[in-house]
Amino acid sequence: MGLTYIEGVVAGPTGRRRTLEFLVDSGAMYSLLPHKDWKSIRLAPKRSMVFTLADGTKIERRISECHMALPQGEGHTPVILGEPGDEALLGVVTLENLGLVLNPFNRTLQPMRMLLV
Repeated sequence: MGLTYIEGVVAGPTGRRRTLEFLVDSGAMYSLLPHKDWKSIRLAPKRSMVFTLADGTKIERRISECHMALPQGEGHTPVILGEPGDEALLGVVTLENLGLVLNPFNRTLQPMRMLLV
């Protein structure tokens, strides 16, 4: 099992931007911005959510929204506002919003294939 990292640029409501190295986590629902980074782009909490970690521990984190640009696409996405010590994660909601999927065989982000019914 390998790890996949990707560089992305996040922007807040004032247009301030930060470039981050995200761990692509196909098991995470939301993307997470480290504390210093979301503060730097001046995000404000909009609500709180409780998350269950892999070991069953429940944690509460605040949620906001930002613009995210990856080499494969860009768009608006909800993000967890990390606390000191939290690392940048790219979750499946952001991937879906940007029309991307993680290919587990070669650990790359690829365009989502749409099924027409």
